[in-house]
Amino acid sequence: MKELVIISGKGGTGKTSIVASFAALAKQKLMVDCDVDAADLHLVLTPTVEKREEFIGGKVAQLDGENCTGCGVCMEVCRFDAVEVKQGDVYTIDEISCEGCGVCALSCPVEAISMEDAVSGEWFISATRHGPMIHGKLGVGGENSGKMVALLREQAKQLAEREGLELIIVDGSPGIGCAVIASITGADQVLIVAEPTVTAIHDLRRVSELARNFKIPTALCINKWEINPDLSAQIEAECAETGIQFVGKIPYDPAVVGAQLEALTVVEFAQGALPDAIGEVWKKTRQAME
Repeated sequence: MKELVIISGKGGTGKTSIVASFAALAKQKLMVDCDVDAADLHLVLTPTVEKREEFIGGKVAQLDGENCTGCGVCMEVCRFDAVEVKQGDVYTIDEISCEGCGVCALSCPVEAISMEDAVSGEWFISATRHGPMIHGKLGVGGENSGKMVALLREQAKQLAEREGLELIIVDGSPGIGCAVIASITGADQVLIVAEPTVTAIHDLRRVSELARNFKIPTALCINKWEINPDLSAQIEAECAETGIQFVGKIPYDPAVVGAQLEALTVVEFAQGALPDAIGEVWKKTRQAME
């Protein structure tokens, strides 16, 4: 079983469209949407949810008003201004401001504060026309995206083993933050989707260095390459200098928007140079994992 993670240095490079197309082209696979802060793979793959679970991202303080003596110690020790006074000596805790550190619970002289599980979102196992999909959604202000990503990947590995699937295709988050680190750790292959913009070289260097630190084989493709052929050539040269395997260039095509409006992958919707280029990128990426 192999795990391919598709990431990008910034948002809007077309990463999810390529992931969806890979899902249509690959065999014996399942998909994971690890961009839990802004998940959108479901918009193209239209999953049918078969299992839904709450995601516990951490703890939140709960104050028992009947046992609270109004001493104010919790307010003194809270560094996040989560403890409020409503009327007189009646104290409450704002769950949105609470960071779950537990200092108030440890400091309360009458043990009127307890730390309870905080539901930060939901995660799902779904069926799509291209196979199983595991995805999640953080709630508004929900934290611990890295913890949710780790949970989704573990669930994907268990499902792949049960179903005898050969490949896990992961739609990672853009950038180099916690969710990206949680997405690529221990993966078999990383594919970076770049686009020829002014910041592309800088973004490429950041994300490729991250993958290199985890000693993960890394490949790169350029999306919408002809909007700036000179920058595309610079990106390709950067790959040669840094040892990143270059697996192809994908042209700009308005058909991508049409595919999204129809909730279809690009290779299902379009014809000609665009799906052919994506198919070639998929072929070379698959070869890189062998």
